[in-house]
Amino acid sequence: MFTRYKTEGGREVVVARIYSSGEHTVRNSQIDKDALWAIRKIQGQGGEAYIVGGAVRDMLLGRKPKDFDIATSLSPRQVQKLFWNARIIGRRFRIVHLYFNHDKIIEVTTFRSDEENFEEGNNNIYGTIEQDARRRDFSINSLYYNPQNGQLLDFNNAMEDFKRKKIRSLIPLSYSFSEDPVRMIRAIKYHVTTGFSLKFDVRWAIKKNSSNLSHVSTSRLTEEVGKILSSGYAKGIFTEMNNYKLLPYLLPCLSVYIDYPEIQSALSNMDEYVQMAKKEGDVLDRAVIFSRLLKPLIVLEHPEAMSQDERLKEVFREIKVFISPMTPPNYEIEKSAEIILEEMGFKVKSRSKAAAASIQGRKPGKSMGRKNAAPEELSKPKKPRKSKKRKKIQPGAVEYPEGMESVSTLAESHDL
Repeated sequence: MFTRYKTEGGREVVVARIYSSGEHTVRNSQIDKDALWAIRKIQGQGGEAYIVGGAVRDMLLGRKPKDFDIATSLSPRQVQKLFWNARIIGRRFRIVHLYFNHDKIIEVTTFRSDEENFEEGNNNIYGTIEQDARRRDFSINSLYYNPQNGQLLDFNNAMEDFKRKKIRSLIPLSYSFSEDPVRMIRAIKYHVTTGFSLKFDVRWAIKKNSSNLSHVSTSRLTEEVGKILSSGYAKGIFTEMNNYKLLPYLLPCLSVYIDYPEIQSALSNMDEYVQMAKKEGDVLDRAVIFSRLLKPLIVLEHPEAMSQDERLKEVFREIKVFISPMTPPNYEIEKSAEIILEEMGFKVKSRSKAAAASIQGRKPGKSMGRKNAAPEELSKPKKPRKSKKRKKIQPGAVEYPEGMESVSTLAESHDL
């Protein structure tokens, strides 16, 4: 282990502990190739770039990260000029999204300064990596990994928290949860998913500030609930959130019934589905997740006397009530209602265009593709197109100039 110092007041102060590749378990083989390409490109232009946050945390725990975020010393405009697939987003603090195939997005954030006033919400100032590390929410999310030399930078003694299995807040708790109440949800989520314990001051602050969740927008809470449902640990997370009086602000109906054996069993069933889908590499279907969770709560009075449409509307209405005030897309709720009715033994009409789109992993309103065109249209004769003869290339292959090395990502091939 190396130690980085700085001179302050005439004496040397420890800034960071730097762990070499032999002292930690993070490996480049665990990292998305497009993220590695982006870091190489930024560093090639003289900028600093690191894998940060939850990705490093998950790799240290031996898990496969869902996303790979990058922190850099370059400004958003400088990053945008480097990448053909970059887009700057955000108002309060501008960040860059790099877009790739299969709906993959890599987020690139410029180091942020800690010199501004947290309580006034002024967070638009860029800074150094040391300042950026102090702005992280919890210590286990504050590690920086450099794939080029395999070094892991620890500015907040986070590796010690990993050894002790503790979750510690880096932002002063006097205003951390009032500045952003969603941090309380994340603290409990990290506690359940990692098995680490929350420090006493964090637990006390959550209980004190739980009512602050009432000030968070419904859209943001809906996003957080979606992440919890797709985590595979929803049962433990919702149970802990109910213990800390947070669940009534997200899912008030679920908070009433969560201790019932039927709901506990439904949560376990839902988590098993999510974990199995992730293990097999399948796409998670949010409608199936809702149906697994809400089926025990759906009650139909005299369903045999109802028409198909009446049954569908009633189940749709009950689902909306149970998940209120969350606002997922209606086509997901409709598909979930159809799944529940089918499991009850009732026939349902053919799915709407919106539900069909969700099955295919597409949003409603978008083209379903050329294959779905009418047979008459496909059978129309097409005019021959004149084209130059080209060498036949296998699907998915990249054509390189003679003598050019092969590359491992689509992004690299675009550069070449």
